[in-house]
Amino acid sequence: MTIKKISKRALFEAADVTKRPYHHGALREAMLEAAERILAREGIGGLTLRAAAREAGASHAAPKNHFDNVTGLLSDLAAVGFRRFERRLLDAAAAAATPEARLAAQGHAYVEFATQFPGLFMLMFRSERLDLERPGLHEAMSDALSVLRGAVGALQGPDVPQSTDGAARVVTAWALVHGFAMLQIDGRLDGMVRSLPEGMDAMALLDVILNAGGGQLRSIDPLAGQER
Repeated sequence: MTIKKISKRALFEAADVTKRPYHHGALREAMLEAAERILAREGIGGLTLRAAAREAGASHAAPKNHFDNVTGLLSDLAAVGFRRFERRLLDAAAAAATPEARLAAQGHAYVEFATQFPGLFMLMFRSERLDLERPGLHEAMSDALSVLRGAVGALQGPDVPQSTDGAARVVTAWALVHGFAMLQIDGRLDGMVRSLPEGMDAMALLDVILNAGGGQLRSIDPLAGQER
């Protein structure tokens, strides 16, 4: 996977999950921070309630006060990821001047988040390991994905009801950036990136796609090309 320069924001966020001593009364937060460290270091296979408790410096029985089982822990960690993800998308949009620029900026932020936090990102979209009815996760997931849907909807104008074309815009934009993120995480773009002109990397390639209108669909008349 292409190595890129880490921004000050990335360094600040990484510092949020560095190992800190567990303090009584903050067990839930300590467990989530510990779980994220384990996820980044060992992958989801190494993440259990006992492992997170040990990493946080708590007793094995203590997590049961906050998480019924490992699914609860994973679901709450995914909710943390979706809240962080939502903030990245909103920050990206705030710096853009037009709907088209906002969509491109959010597409870049989507992939950047995925490649900075690959373990967390993949957990967020692993429905079989999560309790999607858990209130905190359900709300965080809905809020984050609404930001992306809103960016695509902004191209259609305010107060426009969802249509087949509108749904197609959302799915196309989402599939583009999510697919690009997965290809990048899996290293499938490495060969192509090496063949690019000097100074180009995967994120620069993504920006070319986004700035050329990738992820958008022209307004399509479903009856176009048919006899009226």
